[in-house]
Amino acid sequence: MTRRLLPILLVLGIVAGPLHAASRDTERLQIQVATLQTQVSDLQRIAEENLREIKRLNEQLAAQASAAQKALQDGRAQDEALRSTLKDLNDRLSELSTSRAATTYAPSSPGGPSFGSFPQGSGPAVGGDAGPSQPPQSLPAPRELYSQAYADYARGNYDVAVQGFQEYLKDYPATDFSDNAQYWIGECLYGKQKYNEAVEAWNTLLRDYPSSDKLPDARFKKGLALEKLGRRSQALVEYRYVADRYPNSEAGRKARERLGPQ
Repeated sequence: MTRRLLPILLVLGIVAGPLHAASRDTERLQIQVATLQTQVSDLQRIAEENLREIKRLNEQLAAQASAAQKALQDGRAQDEALRSTLKDLNDRLSELSTSRAATTYAPSSPGGPSFGSFPQGSGPAVGGDAGPSQPPQSLPAPRELYSQAYADYARGNYDVAVQGFQEYLKDYPATDFSDNAQYWIGECLYGKQKYNEAVEAWNTLLRDYPSSDKLPDARFKKGLALEKLGRRSQALVEYRYVADRYPNSEAGRKARERLGPQ
């Protein structure tokens, strides 16, 4: 009986060995799979944290860019107001100098009043009583008119600003700030999303003030307005012109960005 069981036990021992080894291999594989799953989970967590950090940094950069743009706009507003003030002061000094020279060298008749001492229409009338003279209606100072219009633009009061700039151009069509006024009319219309009218305003600037220092900005913003109107090919022409003609200007840099990689 013992002899008969011995072969069976030997067979069972031979089979049990590989089964035990296979079990150990399976256990190792399970451990490896569990380890990999843990590593994947860790990687996913790290990726999510990185995405959150990137989003936070993007928001921070956007806020900083917005603050920098506002500071730049405020600086431009102050520069515009200062230039307008200086120009107005120069104009007033020139007028005072001219008036003083005219008074100093005005001829006078001996023994009687000088005809030059009476403003036109203020002397005694001949052949009857003269009614009270009416003082000429004075125009608002250019500095005040321009500064007020620009302040309305900066506050987003585009309709009022356009009226102010148009009034400035009507009363002072040939000053150092006339081209600026025409440019800001286009900016106001662009801000109101009236892109066709904005393009026309900047075309007027290009036509009437061909030597203006606002030309690079005007042509770049004209390109943006054309893009808003779906006229991409025409916008690219404007960008290319600004990038080639004014490469070192801020408008030239922005134009190259709109053109994309060349």
